[in-house]
Amino acid sequence: MNYIDLSEYRNAWVFRHKDMPVSADELAQIKPLSESSAYQLWRQRISKEADHPTDWEQGDWAADEKTWKYKDMWQKAWDSSSPDLPELITEHIDWADNVTVFFCYESSKIIETTWVVFKNNWKNFLFFDDGPVLIARKKKQAVQFFQNGTFAIGEMP
Repeated sequence: MNYIDLSEYRNAWVFRHKDMPVSADELAQIKPLSESSAYQLWRQRISKEADHPTDWEQGDWAADEKTWKYKDMWQKAWDSSSPDLPELITEHIDWADNVTVFFCYESSKIIETTWVVFKNNWKNFLFFDDGPVLIARKKKQAVQFFQNGTFAIGEMP
């Protein structure tokens, strides 16, 4: 995988927000993929045709309602003073802290980090909430976040 420096990432401000600062140690572990690497990962793991979650079509695993087993709200947890992910996510996603995760906004915008860094800073990632999908290397579980404040947990084929 190829990366771009976080300082060159157009939306890096979400990780430097004054009300939700990310530690320097964790900032170093937030790695935006280069456009070509993001595109390749997206085509392999997310969709061969659609470039954005709002464009998924029949045949895309994420467009299949059967994919998504659990649904709940993320907005209330995001608005709270607690840094914790919504409980339903932590109940159903049992990845080790060092598992590599990918937060996929669209085919050209994907961020790689570890599960623990995502858990600690999930609110920063969700400044952009128009359907991004969280997946992990060598795992089938996925979480999708929606603008209406909900999320869905499921499994990729």
